This record gives sequence, structure tokens and C-alpha cells, in this order.
Amino acid sequence: MNWITGVAVYFLIWWLVLFAVLPWGVQREENPQPGHDPGAPVQTHLWKKVGATSILSAIVWLVVYWLIRSPWIGFRT
Repeated sequence: MNWITGVAVYFLIWWLVLFAVLPWGVQREENPQPGHDPGAPVQTHLWKKVGATSILSAIVWLVVYWLIRSPWIGFRT
């Protein structure tokens, strides 16, 4: 895997993990004001979720990289 492919795979993994992390810790407002979405979170904590996504994506990317480099799964044979 060259570096361009590695970056592309990390980008795809990052987006998949982001959608898995977004619902973590979401608390809905008990009595929303009229006109507000009742499903909207009180606090999004988006920067914490971006950080968690980046760390988890790096771990998943390392596993994928290891699987590609290992002799157990042959992508080229």
C-alpha cells in the first residue's frame, strides 16, 4: 500500500467511524421550545467526537494495514 492509498483508506475509515461515534453521549432536551426539533441534542461535543473518531480510525487503519501486509490474506495471489 503506497501513501496515497493509505490516506484514502484512512479517510474512508474515518468517515465510517464518525457516523458510528456521533450518537455517543447525545442527550435530548426535556422540554424543547416551540419550533425547535425535539430530537436535537443539548450539547453536541463535536470536538470530543472528532478526537475519538481520529483515534479509533487510526487503530482500525493499523489493523487494516497489518492485514494487508500479513501473509494470511493474499490480495495479490
